Amino acid sequence: MRGNGFVYPGQTLGIVGGGQLGRMAVVEARRAGYRVAVYTDEPNGSPAGQLADTEINASYFDEEARGLFLKEVDAVTVEFENIPAAFLDAIESRARLHPSRAAVATCQNREREKLFLRKQGIPHAAFEVVTDAEGLERAVKKLGYPCVLKTADFGYDGKGQQKLMAGDDLAAAWVALGAPRGVVEQWVTFEKELSVVAARSASGAFAAFPVAENMHRDHILDVTISPARIDAATAARATELAAAVAHALDYTGTLAVEMFLTAAGEILVNEIAPRPHNSGHHTIDSCVTSQFQQQLRTVCGFAPGDATQHTPAVMVNLLGDLWPAPEKHPDWTPVLEDGGAFLHLYGKRLAKPKRKMGHFTVLGGTVEAALGRAMALRAALGFPI
Repeated sequence: MRGNGFVYPGQTLGIVGGGQLGRMAVVEARRAGYRVAVYTDEPNGSPAGQLADTEINASYFDEEARGLFLKEVDAVTVEFENIPAAFLDAIESRARLHPSRAAVATCQNREREKLFLRKQGIPHAAFEVVTDAEGLERAVKKLGYPCVLKTADFGYDGKGQQKLMAGDDLAAAWVALGAPRGVVEQWVTFEKELSVVAARSASGAFAAFPVAENMHRDHILDVTISPARIDAATAARATELAAAVAHALDYTGTLAVEMFLTAAGEILVNEIAPRPHNSGHHTIDSCVTSQFQQQLRTVCGFAPGDATQHTPAVMVNLLGDLWPAPEKHPDWTPVLEDGGAFLHLYGKRLAKPKRKMGHFTVLGGTVEAALGRAMALRAALGFPI
């Protein structure tokens, strides 16, 4: 980092994590002339590491490997949040880390995240923190059925959570959780699931992409529609909440704020992702500046770019369930023959059920046109109904 606080092309961006979010960040960094070093505990050839200048494969508790990484980098960012605190502490003590260790710590733990929302007065589902079966019973009595029990740590894509219904054995549910602390959330009946992907610079400049509308299958994002099919007032309120989250975290980088829109028109913040997000992948093809370009700009000290969406878009996730065999690709002809569709694969050699292997984005003159073509392509690829 030079004296003026910027990290320039020719210098090295460090990325912690080797998954697809890191891979897409590497693409943007390399395109802009940066070197990239990836640190991952995955084996050699991680999706991000395949494209990076340097890939360090080691445990996050390996001090020697961490030292080698720090010698390489001028700035560091993360591509997932479940990183040991000790690793982030060590990085932040010696390098420019964005988002900060404090911001990641808030978002990587559901208890801390919910308490942060409560403290900031940001609307969210009612919740209780529980540490044993008796506490779970008290929380359920207060919140009512149905409700959701989640682990405090290490949960994503529906992992580490279970819906509780009247008549369920709460003692057994607590044992099944397999964690020392949990969060019980009141069930939210929602009309739509929304997300706002945005970027904030260290100086506080904020830029949000249009609100996205998300549809999930088995707790995993299936389809994103952008812009969301909501009115202008609702979109403005969702963006305001995302800005409130980013500013309260003193955030630098790209983040995503996932929300519920209730039948009464209320918006409740559900989760915060301190990184680019699956629901922002369409920005690569549909926006002036992609979410990964925003990450690069803000982490390196610059202001966010123009977040305008130039074309309506629908993004469809491609999970390993679609692959005929672990190493045999589907026939991509339907997507590749559509002049307004864009295929993105993540370089993962083995397909597994529920594993995110790629996505495709469809652009159209209207959201409805893009959605219709996206659904037709899903069918042509043989998606399960």
